[in-house]
Amino acid sequence: MQFLINLFDKANAFLVAQMGDLGPLIAAGGLGVLLVLIALPSMLFKKKDPLDRIKDMRLGNDVTNDAGGNLRRAGGKDARLDRFAQYLEPQDQAEYSAVQLQLVRGGYRSKGAVQTFYFAQFALGIGGLVLGTLFVLLSGGGGSAQSSILTVLIPGCLGYYAPKYWVNRRVQNRTDEITSGFPDSLDLMLVCVEAGQSLDQAIIRVAKELRTGYPALSEEFEIVAYEMKAGKDKTRVLRDMGERVGIQDVNSFVTTLIQSATFGTSVAEALRVYAAEMRDKRVMRAEEKANKLPTKLTLGTMMFCLPPLLIILIGPSIYGIAQNLQGSGG
Repeated sequence: MQFLINLFDKANAFLVAQMGDLGPLIAAGGLGVLLVLIALPSMLFKKKDPLDRIKDMRLGNDVTNDAGGNLRRAGGKDARLDRFAQYLEPQDQAEYSAVQLQLVRGGYRSKGAVQTFYFAQFALGIGGLVLGTLFVLLSGGGGSAQSSILTVLIPGCLGYYAPKYWVNRRVQNRTDEITSGFPDSLDLMLVCVEAGQSLDQAIIRVAKELRTGYPALSEEFEIVAYEMKAGKDKTRVLRDMGERVGIQDVNSFVTTLIQSATFGTSVAEALRVYAAEMRDKRVMRAEEKANKLPTKLTLGTMMFCLPPLLIILIGPSIYGIAQNLQGSGG
């Protein structure tokens, strides 16, 4: 045991003498990169188990064979990422569905969106680590080891979490846009239905009219129209829309239409009642924001108005006291 400790101390002293204080850190990083390069070929070019192929065929997954005889998913956004699918997407179906739903709510609907999202996290994370390492090496490593490690890790963490932050911002923006334009879409849909159009025709018309003002909401209605044209069950189409959007108002609207179709009540009457309720909720949201505004302005007023006021009121007195003290001291 003592021999190993002495050997470690000699190696550490040699690295410090050759490469400076960051010598052990650079050697550890180089060793890690070397091990990754050694293990990467065996992981990337590993043949898939035939039992997994039988399982995929039984589950109905769309799979094809590439030139090497390995299975890959067909129809992805980028076929170059298919061979890395098992590393660029969760293997747990529940986790995969949750990530896919979040991306759909952010407007990313392609088949390869999940793979692209995880690839972006991986690439930006590695890029951040590389940039941090280059910065430490180019700056000469004058700081402590702890600061150097943080300089390397912080850009990597920022790069890794940047795609998730971007998707969350997209989801929030689309949610605000859909919530803002939903009452107008109900009013327009009510006008179309009362004019004699069917619900399918009204949805198509609403999607066309809202394309300029509320593109996210227009896109959702267009998907509903296309699925209805394809012959998909109307109830299933509406429920899928509520699940994609993830907004309580839209889910309530979907429930209203389904109940109206189930019990045979008038769709126009249901739309009229629900549209009036949505207009009232929009007014209440506006009033809520207006009531919050004085509280938010109070902090800004205290920060930007009170200090200058104190300087104007108390500044001359402080200056006069300072002059008197200097005169008495002289």
